[in-house]
Amino acid sequence: MPPRSYAGSVLAMTVTQTERLTLARLTDDDAPFMLRILNDPSFLRFIGDRGVRTVEQALDYMAKGPIDSYARHGYGMYLTALKDTLVPIGLCGLVKRDYLEEPDIGFAFLPEFWSRGYALESAKAMLTHARDDARLPRLLAITSQDNVASITLLRKLGFGFERLIQAPGETVQINLFSLSL
Repeated sequence: MPPRSYAGSVLAMTVTQTERLTLARLTDDDAPFMLRILNDPSFLRFIGDRGVRTVEQALDYMAKGPIDSYARHGYGMYLTALKDTLVPIGLCGLVKRDYLEEPDIGFAFLPEFWSRGYALESAKAMLTHARDDARLPRLLAITSQDNVASITLLRKLGFGFERLIQAPGETVQINLFSLSL
């Protein structure tokens, strides 16, 4: 089933736009999309299982995660939608994790929208947003060690590998990348 457009909420909550994409703050209207992306097999494999199985759980996840981050930090993960149709295709944004000294960039897209340059385009917009709007001097990025696509994208953006780290409560080490803005 193709994603639905949520034109009203996307336009009202727009943070930045690119030639082909609109990045907007998540709202309650985006819960069905959030449920879908959080349970996509690629998200589960490369990012992790957030335990979200219902729309109600998606609403709670957004409230405690991205929406809380907007209030606390002035940034968070954003709904990424096609600019011409406002159909949501993924997420891209900035996350402040307790175990990292600086915010990190994150992105996830539905597989049917891979290999079209959307992740690179939205991530470049986030770098500009981080530097110009959030006034961040440096960004981090984390990936699983086998996520070749994300590692390749981070290198295209200019991120350099720093070291392997282990997130609290996890048993597997992940890659830590950084970029001065």
